[in-house]
Amino acid sequence: MFNPSREQVRQFFCDAWRKQRERLPLVGAEVTAADIAARHPEYHALLADPGAALDKEWMPEGGQMNPFLHLSLHLAIHEQLSIDQPPGIRAAFTALQAKMEPHAAEHVLLECLGETIWRAQRQGGPMDAAAYVESIRRAAGQP
Repeated sequence: MFNPSREQVRQFFCDAWRKQRERLPLVGAEVTAADIAARHPEYHALLADPGAALDKEWMPEGGQMNPFLHLSLHLAIHEQLSIDQPPGIRAAFTALQAKMEPHAAEHVLLECLGETIWRAQRQGGPMDAAAYVESIRRAAGQP
């Protein structure tokens, strides 16, 4: 299993964004990462400055969202949707997209995923995949 360091994750997104801007070939997950970055113009300046990006700290106590956490969660849900894992996530996402534009629907998934991860950490157990998919279904108005 691949377990990149904080710096490696940040460098990956910065490199993918640089390649996108310079119209260089993107490979593998870089394609998705660059697409996700393109849909987040609020992060473009940060991604264009890897030196600053690698050292910056974002503190939730100050109401700051870590852009790399946000982008990484987007990447995670893209992978989940591509393999329908946990089972049923793709159908739940499709129902959600019927109610809103795709990027807004992804943000609902991010919220559901974040809540599910937080709950698992708080309880000291594994992530409840069924509860995760159920929360997406509820957001889509499905029974």
